[in-house]
Amino acid sequence: MNTNPHTYSESFISEDEVLVNARARGVEVGAIDISQGTGAFLKFLSNLISAQSVVEVGTGSGVGSLWLLRGMIEGGTLTSIDDEAEHARIARIALAEAGISPQRYRMITNPMIDVMSKLTDRAYDLVVLRNDPADLGFFVEEAHRILRTGGVLVVDSFFGGGKVSDPAQRDPRTIALREAGKSIRLAHESWVTSLLPIGDGLLLATKR
Repeated sequence: MNTNPHTYSESFISEDEVLVNARARGVEVGAIDISQGTGAFLKFLSNLISAQSVVEVGTGSGVGSLWLLRGMIEGGTLTSIDDEAEHARIARIALAEAGISPQRYRMITNPMIDVMSKLTDRAYDLVVLRNDPADLGFFVEEAHRILRTGGVLVVDSFFGGGKVSDPAQRDPRTIALREAGKSIRLAHESWVTSLLPIGDGLLLATKR
């Protein structure tokens, strides 16, 4: 029996017990986590660019945090932002199970817009957005501000459950994703952009 290539690629890099346990805790509290293939790609990307300082907007259960930290340089620091204190709590459990030092990450549960606006200009190598698309335009602008030249922005779940590519879909969430993607794609002086069919779609943009 033939295996769907997307399914095969999603499971190509397996997850260990720490990640499996983190996902299970996420299900219990209703957290939305990245796909397995997305996690593997984020580890690859953070390693590729030798990421030292990373921002993650949308902590979930800590699955994304684990993948990112495993790809970053030794001693690199992750700043993970989420509105839900329960998400930060279970993410800390996952990172402790993985033996990651608390000095390597910050879990912040203040309002995400407030936190993002206070981060330092040109201080980060990688920004991963996994938050409500309604605020995506703001977060894209702030990501450009805080990224160094050559730093990378990742917008997770850009396909919006398959709706973004369907012109007939006009709900607010889908429209917000489309508009954010268009603004990034057309900002040639600011971003070099690509779109990958990993997970529910990864929109990538490198800061010029």
